[in-house]
Order: sequence, then structure tokens, then C-alpha cells
Amino acid sequence: MLVELTLIKYRLLTFLIELMTRLSVNINKIALIRNSRGSNYPDLVQVAMDCEEFGAQGITVHPRPDQRHIRYSDIPALKDVVSTEFNIEGYPSEDFLDLVIKNKPHQCTLVPDEPGALTSDCGWDTITHKEKLKIVIARLHDAGIRVSLFIDPIADRLHAAKETGTDRIEFYTGSFAQDYGDHKQDAVDPFRYAAKICHELELGINAGHDLNLENLSFFKANVPELLEVSIGHAIVCDALYFGLKNTIQMYLKALT
Repeated sequence: MLVELTLIKYRLLTFLIELMTRLSVNINKIALIRNSRGSNYPDLVQVAMDCEEFGAQGITVHPRPDQRHIRYSDIPALKDVVSTEFNIEGYPSEDFLDLVIKNKPHQCTLVPDEPGALTSDCGWDTITHKEKLKIVIARLHDAGIRVSLFIDPIADRLHAAKETGTDRIEFYTGSFAQDYGDHKQDAVDPFRYAAKICHELELGINAGHDLNLENLSFFKANVPELLEVSIGHAIVCDALYFGLKNTIQMYLKALT
């Protein structure tokens, strides 16, 4: 009887964990601060480990060709210490793909911004780039890496994303954040409808870009089965006032 109760508790705990939305902390802005002085302060690897200790369930990095924040040379060191989920995002250039396949993160998030982009500000046109994405995703799958596509909440692009073979999509939430202050429900409705399509297509759902303590809980409440959010800029900004540990705990609370 005791064994049966223990098994039931274990299964319930596993089920609850699967329902939780995971918080992946993007540490690009930490690297940007480090690079501004030409030294290893703050220590990027230590910050990644601290984020995990403070409750983060993943670490995200986005190495760009100009290496203005995360450098290619940071990736092996981070891979060695990240004990939660390691997510590398970026544009699928040959150099980027070689880096990802060599270091084998748990997830690779493909974004459409080419070299020189200030930040990721739109999702893939998966219709136009479908064949290219199929080839890239197949390469990553062959290396045992889960793939997510950065995408806008547009129905035909989600259907095309399914045809690329991707495991997940990551909603670009910039439009939601921009419109949230004036029209909360109108801002989130496209994502709520798009999430239903993703469920029908059996695509996992991630989200990221301009999510923060003000809008995160509302987004989570309205987008069912949200697996993961990737947040960096807002966490670093909030940490200036609340401290990194407190900030991560606040974001985790917003996701419950």
C-alpha cells in the first residue's frame, strides 16, 4: 500500500512539473556588460550557475556574428556547467550550425535575423523558407538536438512550420508586449488562437521577447500549455533594483 501511494505521489509530481512553464534566462546582456570592459567581470559562467541555483530552469544564449555579447568561445564553457536546459538561439549560418552541432545543447532556437540585426524583431516566414529550414532542422535532429522556430502567431506559417519538422515554435511576443498596456485581451488573442493551432499540430510552444513582470502572468494565463519562456533583457533590468536572486524568484512566481 505504501509503495502504491509513493508511486501515485511520484506520478502526480511528474504531471505537475510537466504543466509548469519553464523559465530560461537569457544571459546575453550579462555578456554585454562583461565585454564593455574587456575582462571577465562579471564572470559569465558563474552567473549562469547562479541563475540555476536561484531557480532558473534553463539558460539561453544568442551568439551573433559580431560577438558583441555572447562569444562563440563562451559556448563550450557554458555547456560544461549548465545543469538544466541549455538553449542556443541564432540565425542558421554555417558557422552557427557548426557551433551548435559541436556543442549539442538540449535545444536550438532558429531565428530569422541576419548578421547586423540589433535584436530579433520578427518570426520566420516559414512558407518562403520552408525548404531551407527542413534541411537545417534535419541536420540538428541528426545531432540529437531539439529544434524550435521563432515565429509570429500566423496560422499558415504555423502549418508550414509543422512541415519543416520542427519540434517546437517560439512565439515572438514583441507585438503582445507593445499592445499590452492599452488592449490586453486584443494583444494576447492572436497568441491564444495560434496556441490552439499548435496543439492541433502537436507543436510544443515556447515564447520570448519583451516579456516582463508586468505582462508575463497575463500571457501565461491566456496561452495554454506554454512550455517555456526565454527572458533576458527584462530580468537584467529588474535585477538592478531587486537583485538577481529575487528577480528570478519573482519571474518564477509570475509563471505559477
